[in-house]
Amino acid sequence: MITLLRHIHRAYSMVVILAFSVLFYPFYYLASRKPAGYGLLNLMRKLNSFLVSTFTGIFYLFEYEEPLVKGQTYIYCSNHFSNFDIMIMCILAKGRFHFMGKKELLDNPVLKLFFKTIDVPVNRDSKISAFRAFEKVGDNLEDGMSLIIFPEGRIDGHQYPPQLLPFKNGPFRLAIEKNIPIIPVSLTDVWKKMWDDGSKKGTSPGFCNIYVHKPISTRDLNIDDADLLKDRIFGLINSKLVQK
Repeated sequence: MITLLRHIHRAYSMVVILAFSVLFYPFYYLASRKPAGYGLLNLMRKLNSFLVSTFTGIFYLFEYEEPLVKGQTYIYCSNHFSNFDIMIMCILAKGRFHFMGKKELLDNPVLKLFFKTIDVPVNRDSKISAFRAFEKVGDNLEDGMSLIIFPEGRIDGHQYPPQLLPFKNGPFRLAIEKNIPIIPVSLTDVWKKMWDDGSKKGTSPGFCNIYVHKPISTRDLNIDDADLLKDRIFGLINSKLVQK
C-alpha cells in the first residue's frame, strides 16, 4: 500500500512540475533573451521551486552553520541524489547564480532554455568542451555570479540507499584559481522523498533537512591543494548525510 501511495504521489508531483513549467515558460523565455534579465530569471526559478514544493507537500528545513554574506560570490557544492536537488539549490542560493551541468540537459525541453543562456553545459568526455565550459564559468564568477554545481557529476540510479560518489576536480581548481569561497551543502535526506527521478521508489510528502556548512576560504591555497580541498569538501558533505 505504501509503495502504491508513493507512486500515486509521484504521478501527482510530475503533473504539478509540468503545470508550473508550462506556466512559467513564457516568462523564462523573455527573461533569458538578454543577460540583463538573468536576475529576474533566477527570481522566477526560486518562485517556481517554492510553488512546486508547496503544492507537492515537500518542504525544506535549512540549517546554517553561519549566515551567508549578502553580495558575496560563492561556489555551492552539494551531493546529488534526487531531481529535487535543483529546486532546493535554487531556493538556497543568494543573489546572482547559475548552474553547471552535464550536456545531456540540453535535451530536456525546459532545462535546455537555461543551459543555452544563463547556465553552462559541460561534456566531460571532451577535454576541449570541459575547458571551454570552465572558462565560461570562470568569467561568470569574476562577474559576480555564484556557481551551483554537483561535483559527483551525476545521480547514481543503482545504489540504494544512495552513497556519495567521488568528486570531479574541476570546481575545486576553479575555486582556487578565482579565489572563491566554497559552500558545502548536505542534502541530508532528500532522497527519502524522491530518489533519482522517483520512478523506482515513488515519492512522498514531508520535510527534508538541508545542512549548509560554513564557507570554506580558498584564499591561501594554490592549485596543488585542489585534491586536499576536494577531499575536505567531500568529508564535510558526507558527514551530514543520512544513509538509512
